[in-house]
Amino acid sequence: MKPVRVLVVDDSAYSRRSISKMLEQMPGVEVVGYAVDGEEGIRQVISLKPDIVTVDLEMPRMDGFTLLRILANRFNLPVIVISAISDADKVFRALEMGALDFVAKPVQGNARELNSIEQDLKWKVKQVIVNLFSKKNSLSVTDNEIEKSRKVVKAVEKQPVELVAIASSTGGPPALQAIFSSFEENHNLAVVVAQHMPAGFTRAFAERLNRSSPFTVREAVEGDRIEPGLALVAPGGFNLLLEQSGGSVRARINPPTEGDRYVPSADLLFSSCAPIYGRRMLAVVLTGMGNDGSRGVQAVKARGGRVLAESEDSAVVYGMPREAVATGCVDRITPLPGISQAILEFCGFENSK
Repeated sequence: MKPVRVLVVDDSAYSRRSISKMLEQMPGVEVVGYAVDGEEGIRQVISLKPDIVTVDLEMPRMDGFTLLRILANRFNLPVIVISAISDADKVFRALEMGALDFVAKPVQGNARELNSIEQDLKWKVKQVIVNLFSKKNSLSVTDNEIEKSRKVVKAVEKQPVELVAIASSTGGPPALQAIFSSFEENHNLAVVVAQHMPAGFTRAFAERLNRSSPFTVREAVEGDRIEPGLALVAPGGFNLLLEQSGGSVRARINPPTEGDRYVPSADLLFSSCAPIYGRRMLAVVLTGMGNDGSRGVQAVKARGGRVLAESEDSAVVYGMPREAVATGCVDRITPLPGISQAILEFCGFENSK
């Protein structure tokens, strides 16, 4: 297998060296070059033909947004944004423009602080590589399981649903934005969201969703009451779980354990919701790398809940939905433009759009 070729674009010489050093430690990865701004980045892409590009957003001459637009539209290259944690709104804008994922770079940029991104950067590059490989090589067993699942999917009888739990990762922010903004009213539903995201970004993300949605959307805090019309986003770097407390259901915010591979965890969120809501729950698995949510949907199904998954046609990365479908627990597979309507149909509502 040929090495995966990476181009690093960053105007900081120290950042370029540090990022390149981190990536060169990964087996099967070759840093083929670097660029100090967007204009040089385009020239290097044409000359070096990389498989993946890392991009800083704040650069002279041609900034990361312009470069990202060209890379996404002209070259169809996967881009990982490496940007300061203070630029949350800019990061979400970049994701909406086509960036595959992002890594939060410390504002200070000194050696100790910048080294803190190494694990996250390597993990996300590894997942992009897995995604590139899976597109080039048919995974016949999993594909057969998915096809079998598609054939047995039947119309699901409508029944009252009080909670919609949504899981997403890579490609999730713009997907969630599309879903929340498509509702014309909040309906009699509570919503909880586990989007893989580091600390420092989810509050701004929830505020972004809130501005375009009839639901009240905010970052979850310990003790929040789950109620209709409210959508809670799991705080980055922590796990959101639901717990019965007297006559109400409350949010519990737990730090991750050493064994938690994905944070916030969809598996933990779904599994905590299932015993409380049972048949009154719908789990939704959107785009994302990895298999988070696959154990959770089994817990939901075992309690009589329903499961909806995004289809391969629209998923930025068909990892999490693929794994969910492979469990045999998915009731319907739907492309992103139809997800909000499917949610309303499962819950017995009709969208007027």
